[in-house]
Amino acid sequence: MRFSATIHMLMVGCATIAMPAFAQTTDTAPDDQVAEIVVTAQNRAQSVQDVPIAIDVIGAEAIKDAGVTDFREIERLAPAVNITQDANFTRVTVRGVGTNSNDESQDQSIAINIDGEYLNRANILNISLFDLDRVEVLRGPQGTLYGRSATGGAINFITRKANTRDFSANGSATYGNYDLKTLEGGVNVPFGFGGLRLSGIYTDRSGYFYHPNIDARSATAGTIGGRASVRLQPVDRLTIDAAVEYVDIDNIISSFASVDLNAAGNGPGANCSQNGWVDVAPLLAGGQCIPRNTNYLSRIDRKRYDAALTGVGRNQQQSTAVRGRIQYDFGPAILTYTGGYRDVAQKSEPAVPPSYRFLEFANNTATQSHELRLNGDTGGFIWQTGAFYYREKLDNNRGLFNPRIGPNGSFINYFTRASDTKSWAVFGQVDAPITDTLTAVGGVRYTNDKRNGVFGNYGFRFNSGPNRATTAPTQLLYPSSADDKITWLAGLNYKPNNDTLIYGKVSTGFKSGGFDSVGSYAPETNTAYEAGLKLDFMAGRRSHFNLAGFYYDYRNLQVPTLIDNAIGAQVFNAGGATVWGVEAETVINLDDRNTFSAAVNYLNTRYDELFTTLTVFCVDCTQTAVGDLDPSPTRIVPPNLAGNRLSQSPEWTISVGYDHVFDLGNTGRLTASAFSRFKSDYFVGNNYRDNRQEAYTQTDLSLKFQPVSERWSLQAFVRNLEDIRPLAFADFVSAGPDRVYNWGFGAPRTYGVRLGFDF
Repeated sequence: MRFSATIHMLMVGCATIAMPAFAQTTDTAPDDQVAEIVVTAQNRAQSVQDVPIAIDVIGAEAIKDAGVTDFREIERLAPAVNITQDANFTRVTVRGVGTNSNDESQDQSIAINIDGEYLNRANILNISLFDLDRVEVLRGPQGTLYGRSATGGAINFITRKANTRDFSANGSATYGNYDLKTLEGGVNVPFGFGGLRLSGIYTDRSGYFYHPNIDARSATAGTIGGRASVRLQPVDRLTIDAAVEYVDIDNIISSFASVDLNAAGNGPGANCSQNGWVDVAPLLAGGQCIPRNTNYLSRIDRKRYDAALTGVGRNQQQSTAVRGRIQYDFGPAILTYTGGYRDVAQKSEPAVPPSYRFLEFANNTATQSHELRLNGDTGGFIWQTGAFYYREKLDNNRGLFNPRIGPNGSFINYFTRASDTKSWAVFGQVDAPITDTLTAVGGVRYTNDKRNGVFGNYGFRFNSGPNRATTAPTQLLYPSSADDKITWLAGLNYKPNNDTLIYGKVSTGFKSGGFDSVGSYAPETNTAYEAGLKLDFMAGRRSHFNLAGFYYDYRNLQVPTLIDNAIGAQVFNAGGATVWGVEAETVINLDDRNTFSAAVNYLNTRYDELFTTLTVFCVDCTQTAVGDLDPSPTRIVPPNLAGNRLSQSPEWTISVGYDHVFDLGNTGRLTASAFSRFKSDYFVGNNYRDNRQEAYTQTDLSLKFQPVSERWSLQAFVRNLEDIRPLAFADFVSAGPDRVYNWGFGAPRTYGVRLGFDF
C-alpha cells in the first residue's frame, strides 16, 4: 500500500509542477501597510485584535517557513502551548491544563478541530499537517462555543480552500539532516461555479536517537498523505466546501531511555534511605519507596542510549477523513452546517524496558461530528445559536508481552477494550451593546454525554507467543457512564476607539467523566476569570500590544495511575488545583523591512489538594502502589500532593523574534529571521527530581531569498540551534519483578534547505 501511495504522490507532484501557473488572487494591504489578520475563533470573521480571547494565530507563510508538518511542531510557533509525545500518543497542555492519559474513555482537555471536525484521541493527534491556511490557538476555557473538552482551550486548524477564481499551484521540497526529505504541494483548478484543490505531502526521515546495544535508531518519520477539496457556489449566498483526506503514517517509535532500578547500586536500600528514595508510608510494614530525590536522569545521554532488549517499536496508522461545510446567507442570518467523519486504523508495538513489547493488534477509532449553527446581527445584537452531535467508537486489542517467559514468550496482561460515546449539545451566545463603546457578552451551553463499554480481560497468557488472542476473554465487564453539564460565559468588552479593546469575563469548562476496568470517575470542571487589553498602535503598520491575566479554579482532576498490571491503569478524581498567570505579547512592524516580536508568559500552577495513589518500590513487601482510594472506612489514607506543580507547566515562557528584509533591487529580497524561546524548569508527571526538565532555550534561524516575481523561494534554516532535547516523558514503573525509570525526549537540532514555488 505504501508503494502504490508513493507512486500516486509522485504523479500528483509531477502534475502540479507541469500545470501552467497563474498568480493567485488574495486580499492584500497596500505596500506600506501590514495586512489585517482575520480569524474565526468565535464562529464569525473578525480581526484578531477584536476577539476578546487570548489567541495565537499562525499564518500560512509562517507555517511554511517553519516547516511544520505535524501537530507537535506547533509548539515552536506558539510557545505558550506544551506538546509532548509518549511513544505514539500526543499530549497537549495550555496554561497548565491538559490530559496525561491513554485511557480509552478519558477525553482531551483541549478541543482540537480541523475545519470544524472534532478530534479527541491522543493517538489521532499524530496527524500530518499540510496545506494549511492558518492555525488558531485559543487559550482558556472555551466551553460555550467549543464544548465539553475545551477545559483549557481550543486549537483550530484551517486548511487552504479551493479558489473559485484563479488557477494556482504551490509546493516545496526540503532536504535536511537526519536524511530528511519532504515534498509538499497543491494545485487549484477553478471551474464554472466552483473550484477544485488537490494537495499532498510526503515525508521521510531517519531516527533522532541511536541505540548502541541493538545498533538501531528510533523516532523516524514516514508519512504520505493527500487531500482533495472542492468549493461550490452554485447560487448566490450559498457556499459548499467538501474534502476527502487520507494519511498513512509508518514510523519507528521513539524508544525510551531507562534505568533498571533492580540493578546493583540503583535501588532504595533496606529502608528507602539510599539514592534519594523516600519512604512514603513509614507506618506500613516493609519500605514503600518513591524516587522523589533520585538523580538517574543525569546519567542519560539524550542522543545515544540503550533501548529495550526487545528492540525498537513500529507504529502504523491509516486515517481517512471526510469533511464538509454548507453555508447559506439569508441576509439577516447565516445558517451553517459543519460535519466530519474519520476512520483511523492503527497497529503499533512499542518496546518497553527492560524486555517487554506492548503489542497493539488494533486501535481503531471511528468518529463523526456535526454542528448546525445560525448566526445573525439584529439591531446591533450579534448572536448565534446551534446544536452539536458527536459519536466516537473505539475498538482496542492489546497486551504487554515478555519474550523471556516461557519457550515462546508470554503476555503479562492482555485486554480488549471497546467503547461507544455519544454526545450532544445545544448552545447560544450573544454580544449585546450597552453603549457605543461597551458590550455585554453572554453564552450558555448544555452538554449531554453517554458512554458504554465492553472490556475483556484475558489475564496472564503463558507461552502464548506474540499472537493475537482468538478465544473469548476470561472476564468481561460492561461499564458505562453518563454526564450532563451547563457551561457558560459572561463578560464585558470595552472599546473606546478602533485601536483599543479592554475585556473581562468569567467562563467555565467541562471535561466528561468516564470509566476504567474498576469503576467510573466524575467530570473535571474549570471556572476561569480573565481580563485583558488589546492595543493597536503605529497606524498603517498594525503593530500591537496584548496583555491578559487569568485565574482558574480547577476541580475534580482526573489522574491516571497504574496500580496493577492485571487490571490496567485506573483514573481517579483526585482533588483540585489553582492556576493563574499573566501573558504579554507584542508585534512591532518598525518599517517595511523590520519586524520585532516578543512574548512573556508567567504561569503559576499548584495542586490545592491531590489525593492520589503512588507507584512504589516495595522492600520486603509485595505492593506496587500505596494509596487505596476505596472510600471504605478501613482504607489507607492516600498521599496528598498538595503544593505540587501541574505537569508541563513552566513558570516562565519567553520568546523573542526579529525579521529583517534586505532589498536586493531588481534581483529580489533576502529575509533573515531569528526566533528564540525560553522555558523555565517544569515537571513531567509527579514532582520528582527525575521528572524535572531544567530551564532551556531553543533558537531558530533562517535565511530566505525571493526574486521580485515572488514565484519561487530558496530558504536555509536551522531549528533548535542549541541542540536541546527537552524531557517529553518520564515514568517510574513498578510491575511484578521489574522496577524501571523510563524517559522520552524531544527533537534535536535540525537544519536544511527548502525550495518552494507559488504561482
